[in-house]
Amino acid sequence: MNRKLIRIILTAVLLAGAWLVERSAGLPVWQVLLVYLVPYLLISYDVLGEAIEGIMEGDPFDEDFLMSLATVGALLIGFLPGAEPQFIEGVFVMLFFQLGELFEDYAEDKARASISGLMDIRPDVAFVERGGKTDRVGPEEVRVGETVIVKPGEKIPLDGTVLEGCSSLNTVALTGESMPRDVQAGMEVVSGCVNLSGVLKVRVEKPFSESTASKIIQLVEHASENKSHSESFIRRFARIYTPVVVLSALVLAFLPPFFYDSYAAAFGTWLYRALTFLVVSCPCALVISIPLAFFAGIGGASGKGILIKGGNYMDVLAKLSTVVFDKTGTLTRGTFEVEAVHPETVSEQELLHLAAHAERFSTHPIAVALRTAYPHEADRCTVEDIRETAGQGITARINGRTVSVGNARMMQSLGITLHPCTRCAGYAGTTVHVAIDGEYAGHIVISDQLKEDAAETIERLKRLGVNRTVMLTGDKEDVAALTAAQTKVSEYHAGLLPADKVSHIERILAAKKDGETVAFVGDGINDAPVLARADVGIAMGALGSDAAIEAADVVLMDDKPSKIALAIRLSRRTIFIARENAWFAISIKVAVLVLATFGLASMGMAVFADVGVMVLAVLNAMRAR
Repeated sequence: MNRKLIRIILTAVLLAGAWLVERSAGLPVWQVLLVYLVPYLLISYDVLGEAIEGIMEGDPFDEDFLMSLATVGALLIGFLPGAEPQFIEGVFVMLFFQLGELFEDYAEDKARASISGLMDIRPDVAFVERGGKTDRVGPEEVRVGETVIVKPGEKIPLDGTVLEGCSSLNTVALTGESMPRDVQAGMEVVSGCVNLSGVLKVRVEKPFSESTASKIIQLVEHASENKSHSESFIRRFARIYTPVVVLSALVLAFLPPFFYDSYAAAFGTWLYRALTFLVVSCPCALVISIPLAFFAGIGGASGKGILIKGGNYMDVLAKLSTVVFDKTGTLTRGTFEVEAVHPETVSEQELLHLAAHAERFSTHPIAVALRTAYPHEADRCTVEDIRETAGQGITARINGRTVSVGNARMMQSLGITLHPCTRCAGYAGTTVHVAIDGEYAGHIVISDQLKEDAAETIERLKRLGVNRTVMLTGDKEDVAALTAAQTKVSEYHAGLLPADKVSHIERILAAKKDGETVAFVGDGINDAPVLARADVGIAMGALGSDAAIEAADVVLMDDKPSKIALAIRLSRRTIFIARENAWFAISIKVAVLVLATFGLASMGMAVFADVGVMVLAVLNAMRAR
């Protein structure tokens, strides 16, 4: 950009000098041409080179060819009988064309800046423990199973598990969220996050090539390969449009003079009109600004933690009429919590206390939920003789009492008859029963928690015109019904296997109308077949999920389903801007082409219709950021 700017400034100075020489020196026409060739060749050598290369490769019809043909013609037209020299116009056209290219380069750099934060997540070094000392190496040299040390201010170099230390991580480059994420021993961390406070020791779980940072960078870098329908159309349009324009210009230059008394005298006039026609017809504004709008839109979305794999998926997002959700990990957090405690023979605290101690050594999600609800494991209770019955629950001796924690089948095996709970109305989830010394003591309701913005997401989608929202889940009917009522989805289907979800998506796709599209939103781990089958697959909670990044077309780098509505709005806005540019460029060009055909458009007006329209379209495209 700096070199091009210097060339533009030097060309402008030399052009002014050439004009003064022409005015004051009284040189013959061929010498004046030599004077103007100095600024012309300075500003046009790269464009002329691209045009010659296109001709040699058998693909000449592009904007470089049009600009070269029009400007060389303007330089030579003064040698025709009765024609006025157009030297200054020829240099001006190329000068303003390069000025427009400069604006394009600047706009692309600005668009790239919106995703440069993602490029910055790539860690430069890793400090790995080897042989009792710490070595500074490249992340690609670290092997799976080795331990890396991450100090405050450093990036997490590779995906892994925290062995020692606790800290807060800045995940804004991955998720777009400014709230730090707290981590401690046993928790997973992903590459690209910045360590804010404590020193962490992390066991590496994946090689650098498969780390989250590497996969995200590859995703963004390849996003431009998936062209939108609008981009693909413009490329095909330009391939047909440009040769038609060249042939039309030739007809305009050579045919009308036959209807004049003197062909030679009229030829100069019509050749000038044909050259003006060529300048006007250059499709730069369309070819440049529309792909740039999609590139800027993808960059703007990535800055908000929404990774869209190509402009074609923006087309699909903009036409969404149906959004199908997985439940667990998508509308709900995917983690169990104690919802209610209903004791019968002991207090609530005692019931929770005994259940948590009985599950002390279990890794089952329900056990984790019980221990989280009663975190006082450091008390002086004695827990011994722990026995687990597969598919039923756990029995243990706690402070000399036999405590059984499990499902209804365990209670039946103990000879305990359960009766319906009048206090459980409004709760849906897993009921954990507790018996003490063979007598029923009460039960605890544990359920998956709804995400804070789940209901808001459905409401936002309805406001955007997404009239059908569907929830598919493998959970029981009562759990699914409660989640559906809380979120207000249009319909739900419970008790499904992964293959059943694919069947439901197939039916929804078959029933959709022309011009409508269907999205599936899942956690990207066990929903890969459905993500791939929908018109657009959206992966939720993709921080560190390989399956999400691989299977989905759109990846949301945090756990907020409300980002789906934002992705739709950004896609619709980007497409609207691209269409604005198309209609603006076409309407201006058609108007000036008609004027040029009848000799009512000057070369200056032609420059505006080409370069001016391109600059305005490029600036408008940047609004998509």
